Amino acid sequence: MEFQLLGPFEARHEGDRVLVGSRRQERCLLSILLLEPGRVVSTGRLIDLLWDGDAPASARGTVHTYIGRLRARLGPYGVRVETRHDGYAFDPGHHTVDAQEFTDLVRRAGGVADVAQRVRLYDRALGLWRGPLLVDVVDDGLRERLGGTLGELRLSALEHWAEAQLELGMHDRVVTDLTALARAHPGRERLVAAQMTALYRSGRQADALELYHATRKALVAGLGIEPGAGLNSLHERMLHGDPRLHRPPVPLYAVRVDEEWLPWTTSGHPALEFCNTYAGWGGPGLPGSEWLRTYRTLAVWAGHLDLAEDWLVAGLLKRARQRPEEAAAVLGEAREFRTRLYAALTGPDDVRAFKAVADVAEDAAKASAFVRGDDGLGRWRLSPSAGLRLPVLAVAGSAAELLADPGRFTVRACPGADCGWLFTDESGRRRWCSLRTCGKEMPVY
Repeated sequence: MEFQLLGPFEARHEGDRVLVGSRRQERCLLSILLLEPGRVVSTGRLIDLLWDGDAPASARGTVHTYIGRLRARLGPYGVRVETRHDGYAFDPGHHTVDAQEFTDLVRRAGGVADVAQRVRLYDRALGLWRGPLLVDVVDDGLRERLGGTLGELRLSALEHWAEAQLELGMHDRVVTDLTALARAHPGRERLVAAQMTALYRSGRQADALELYHATRKALVAGLGIEPGAGLNSLHERMLHGDPRLHRPPVPLYAVRVDEEWLPWTTSGHPALEFCNTYAGWGGPGLPGSEWLRTYRTLAVWAGHLDLAEDWLVAGLLKRARQRPEEAAAVLGEAREFRTRLYAALTGPDDVRAFKAVADVAEDAAKASAFVRGDDGLGRWRLSPSAGLRLPVLAVAGSAAELLADPGRFTVRACPGADCGWLFTDESGRRRWCSLRTCGKEMPVY
């Protein structure tokens, strides 16, 4: 069975929900045992937790009754609640408990050197949280007694996750995911520092400084203390415009466009270049392999490849600042579309990938108008009404043209595990993309 405690309590068997018990205290008792799998919880402690020090004389008998009911309901699913000495223990067996899974993933992440892999593990761990621990079963006081350590571990994981994201240049995700948490936990100065840095790198210096002042005010009012040396130093560096705060280390094989690092052009076709905003298609993802770090990067890239005019890009950047959550969602869509497009271009028989690309291309067609250019030639042009999706739709239109051209069968993928970039080879003799650096150990971005 699968037990979910990180949010509303749920028990599932092969995906189907299982009714554990009609009484809240029965679910609470089971949750206490699930939080300590394999360990004995004494009857006295169960009574103390269930009645918060105000237990009736019949409490011990009530606990015994609850245990009997739980065994009757869960026994058919192979769940064992054992009686040991003066207490009870949940036998984990092959069952899973999300709280234990979360703890294991965080510990694994802490021991991983590769930043990208560390982020993936933290993402999996933090994704298990669906709300406060046992939100429908316990009150705040009991939640703190039962899950105080879990809550601290979650905040610590968020701090490490945010710092790893910043190392990869993914400050947009930090801004989107940590805004409320940084303000809710002013005492977690590493969390606040990560959010300030992410805001600063997103061009929101005023918001970063405002967060510092709000944090300082909360610390002084609530605890009578000033922010620590690390947070104060970060504040001073922002006031003085320390250029080292703006971005991660400079990447290789990059061109600087409007304060964004973009990959060198290697194929000449926008649809292929879009796929080449990721390095390492042929092997496991590497730290820094993602070029589309923010929505701003995506919009600037579209302008650089002449998929959007300068005035359109300026409008997109303004709108992205006003609607950061919508911009983050479009960036996620762009990355997903890129994966489908890469599969369609490298696997001509991949009908599913082709259909996924075609669906977005059809959206692009609906948002386009046929206009006359300054050169007297007609062309399809996307309407500004496409909104923040405009770069994605522009790529989809370019991809549709390539997929309709026999030249698509000349597309090749660089065989290097750290590369995989696409290029066209009409001669049939080229093997590597134009960088020809595959096989060498080097950081990629």
